[in-house]
Amino acid sequence: MRCVLIAALAISALSVTGCTRWSMNHHLNNAYKAYDRGNCEQVMLELSKVERESRARPYVWPEASMMRGLCLERQKMFVDAAQTYQFIIASYPQSEYAYRARARLETLQSLGHYPLRSAAAAKSTQF
Repeated sequence: MRCVLIAALAISALSVTGCTRWSMNHHLNNAYKAYDRGNCEQVMLELSKVERESRARPYVWPEASMMRGLCLERQKMFVDAAQTYQFIIASYPQSEYAYRARARLETLQSLGHYPLRSAAAAKSTQF
C-alpha cells in the first residue's frame, strides 16, 4: 500500500512539473503565432505568461527577450528594441540569441534607426 501511495505522489509531482513546461511552451507557441499575425500586444501578453512560468527554466529567457525585441522593432520602438538586444548580448553572450541580437543591432544602425553612438557624444563643444 505504501508503494502505491509513493508511486502516486511521484507521478503527480511529475505531472505538475510537466504541466508547467507544457503551459510555458503553449504560451511561447502562441507568441510566435501572434507575431506571425502582426499582433504585438498579444505577443507581449504571451511572453509575460512565459516568463512567469519559466522562472526555473532560464534557457527560455533569451528567446523570449529576442521575441520582445522583434515586436518592439515592429512597433517602431527602435531604441527600446536596441536596448533589449543589448540586454541579450550582455546577459547571454554565448547564446544563439546574442548572435541574432548583434545582427539586429547592425541592421537598426544601418537603417539609421539606432545610432552607433549618442548624438550628445558625437558633438564636440568648442570654446
